[in-house]
Amino acid sequence: MKWAALFPGQGSQYVGMGKALADIPAARRVFDEAEDVLGYRLRAVLWEGPESRLVDTEVQQPAILTVSVAAWRALDPPDPVAAVGLSLGEYSALVASGLLPFGDAVRVTRLRGHLMQTAVPAGVGGMTAVLGLDAGTVEHLAVAAQTAGWVEPANYNAPGQLVVSGTLAGLEALEAQARARGARVVRLPVSAPFHSRLLAPAEQPLAAALAEVEWAARGRFPVLANVDAQAVWTADEAVPRLVAQVSHPVRLEAGLHRLVQDGAQGFLECGPGHAMSALIKRVQRRVAVHAVEDPAGFAAALELVTS
Repeated sequence: MKWAALFPGQGSQYVGMGKALADIPAARRVFDEAEDVLGYRLRAVLWEGPESRLVDTEVQQPAILTVSVAAWRALDPPDPVAAVGLSLGEYSALVASGLLPFGDAVRVTRLRGHLMQTAVPAGVGGMTAVLGLDAGTVEHLAVAAQTAGWVEPANYNAPGQLVVSGTLAGLEALEAQARARGARVVRLPVSAPFHSRLLAPAEQPLAAALAEVEWAARGRFPVLANVDAQAVWTADEAVPRLVAQVSHPVRLEAGLHRLVQDGAQGFLECGPGHAMSALIKRVQRRVAVHAVEDPAGFAAALELVTS
């Protein structure tokens, strides 16, 4: 069976994530390396909290990356046809492909979290998920809401699920219009308008950090980039897309559709939570999906990828 790998992004974290992998040597080496780079006991944060520490973007990004890579290496599956990650998850996917060294990914995602959090003053902007409207309608509402404040699409996640970013006034105006059309709106627990042009100040320092990475010559399998769903094999292809991703919409839905169109019938989500598994089911119901974050899921996952 053709299969693809999925890697979650911010919001998938929880206290205790990754603890079930603690005794697996391959996973333990991942935790050890992450702590060497970060300079603190990441495992204590992951498994003891407090939750408020994991919500800190500068901690959360390398934490989710580490658990995702630990699950991947503990499972040690054969190479998929391709991989997709949601925002931060794109870094996990690139590590899994062998293109991006894990230690560099930890260093860069910690910086990325800091840059994204500080690009806009706290309390100025945020993000809202709009559920139940098509993308064209939400795009139209975003334009109309700009009379109140800046707002724009940020995450095209799945059919009927689009996240917008903007100033608080712009979000409030869009939320009111969306509710009037029968949509459900959920203000996300973030303090910055990620994946919008308001995050442009983060691009240059992130590009400088990515330029210092010792990338491999080529990944073992392609990673579909968030910004355009194009297959990435090399650093020359990956770096500009990772930089653009900070201030441009994440087009995850397009990447998931491409995986299905390219013949993927099975999917493994490596990392905390089940968010990516739910999203691929919204794109294509008739696929086999396994969320892999502990040894309990390994047997079914390996059966899927070796069938």
